[in-house]
Amino acid sequence: MDPPENSLAASEGRCGSEVIIKASLIGKAPSILWKDREMLRLTDFIIDCPDTMKLAAFYSEVTGRPIKEGSHENWAGIKFGEIELAFIRVDDYRAPQWPDSEHPKQFHLDFEVDEIESEQRRVLDLGATLQQDFMGPNGYGWRVYTDPIGHPFCLCRNKGFNWTDQGLI
Repeated sequence: MDPPENSLAASEGRCGSEVIIKASLIGKAPSILWKDREMLRLTDFIIDCPDTMKLAAFYSEVTGRPIKEGSHENWAGIKFGEIELAFIRVDDYRAPQWPDSEHPKQFHLDFEVDEIESEQRRVLDLGATLQQDFMGPNGYGWRVYTDPIGHPFCLCRNKGFNWTDQGLI
């Protein structure tokens, strides 16, 4: 049986506690594609913190990308193409206490990696703290860490995911 026009076909994988859905339209393309929408564009993902340059330096080392020129004590950034991972100084910052729901995580970042053991050593050396391990016996799964000020992030290793300079294939 053929799917109806404009229906959604999806396959899923996991990264951290999130389900990743790879979806594609079947049949006609939508009338307005995201890239054709000039009025809406994701530009920044902003993280509250007490010390912008310190947290930017941590994520710069984790990702291998430089801190954006012009960053300062109130705002720092790291560019990922058109999107910036940014850090804004907040007075009286209260860190999340993952997994405590009274002080929720607020957000978390997932990083897909080729070799989880070597990446774990690297992020721990940079100041991360391992919180929980969800690796399976076959070497796939994820590990939850917190950055130096308590924000959780995951290193994920998923079977069948291959990253290139052009993105996920």
